Amino acid sequence: MNQREASDRKNPRWWDHQRQPLRALRRSVVAMVDDTLRPAVGTTVVDLGCGDRPYEELFVERGATYIGCDLDATAQVRITPGERVPLEDESADIVVSFQVLEHVADLDWYLGEARRLLKPSGAMLLSTHGAWLYHPHPTDFRRWTRAGLLLELVQRGFSVFQTDALMGPLAWTTQFRLLGIRHALLSLPVAGPLLLRPVATLMNLRMVVEDAVTPRQIREDNASMYVTLSRKAARS
Repeated sequence: MNQREASDRKNPRWWDHQRQPLRALRRSVVAMVDDTLRPAVGTTVVDLGCGDRPYEELFVERGATYIGCDLDATAQVRITPGERVPLEDESADIVVSFQVLEHVADLDWYLGEARRLLKPSGAMLLSTHGAWLYHPHPTDFRRWTRAGLLLELVQRGFSVFQTDALMGPLAWTTQFRLLGIRHALLSLPVAGPLLLRPVATLMNLRMVVEDAVTPRQIREDNASMYVTLSRKAARS
């Protein structure tokens, strides 16, 4: 990811086609980092499936040590699916996983490694999709209800103590339409790209209104994304 792409992801513009989900996710993550996790000098953060490391600076600028792990050989630590991540047991104060879980084939392995790496006093910050379009990267296996996601985590040894539901059904159906309209407009020479900015801006404004009028309970049970904080549960 180049500098411009990083800036667009951190501060998406009104005409950006994924402005609403990017802004909602970043606001939630920043709030959980600042209000609950509070990383500092001496904190070790392990990012399982770091990709282009969109949230690295949230931890590094607070003095934490950030370790990015991924399938890609360019990551600080390379992951091989089904194998032990080459880091010591209970070496992480914080394990983070941003929009990765839906792409993982073996949840027992992935969440098992997250639990192994986490210190007894540590916490895991994990986000994933509720409702979203198919997007293989390179694979895409799952979507969750809130209850289903929490059950997956509890069954694998975590105790969830905070959940944030992002983008209710009015907003995410508009988001899906925006993605489709963008694809159609970009296929048109000259006029399509010119029309895209005002159309995207209007649809992004519409999503703001739609989420504002969506009842909280509707959004919580029908969100586009879920962000969770959890700790290691005691083994029985």
